[in-house]
Amino acid sequence: MENQRLTREALAGVEGRVITVGGDCAVDIAPIAAAHARYGDQLTVLWIDAHPDVYSPQTLPSGAFHGMVVRALLGDGPAGLTPDKPLAPEQVIIAGERAGDASEHEYLAKMGLRRHGVDDLERVLDGLHGPVYVHVDLDVLEPTVFGSTCYPEPNGVQPQRLIDLIDHVDNIVGAAITEHAPPSDDVNGDEAEVIRRLGVALAG
Repeated sequence: MENQRLTREALAGVEGRVITVGGDCAVDIAPIAAAHARYGDQLTVLWIDAHPDVYSPQTLPSGAFHGMVVRALLGDGPAGLTPDKPLAPEQVIIAGERAGDASEHEYLAKMGLRRHGVDDLERVLDGLHGPVYVHVDLDVLEPTVFGSTCYPEPNGVQPQRLIDLIDHVDNIVGAAITEHAPPSDDVNGDEAEVIRRLGVALAG
């Protein structure tokens, strides 16, 4: 809650595109809420992630909030960590998903969220228009190419394919790159270059 408060303060009065880098997926609550306040119901959140992040406190025993972020953005989250104005289900598109448990898939079906896996990733572009906020969890990437993530999942997206996808998203008004978890302080040059190129694509 304190992190969110500090992020809201940092965002207050900021004009133009905001790119948030670092932390887990929860760092995106305040930036997305700020974008929603600015652009209203015209905003679309493109949530690029191997996981749908729609657990609830009741269905995720660990209580790790970063597995609940999309659900919280939709108004169903822990008190104090849920935006005052939730997104509508039609404002969220999940891309690159290939994990999650039965309770998450049941929730996604009930809410009618649009979602695409790795095989049909580019279909997220169909009908995508207006102001778009792009969330990138690095675990969407193929872990044999980019392995420095908290919860790697096999059969992911190749980095160039993700960069090309982002290059085709018009009117990006905000973005985040999250869940970078290198095993040591040693810099992996190839992974650093992937992050740099993603940043360039998101910055337009």
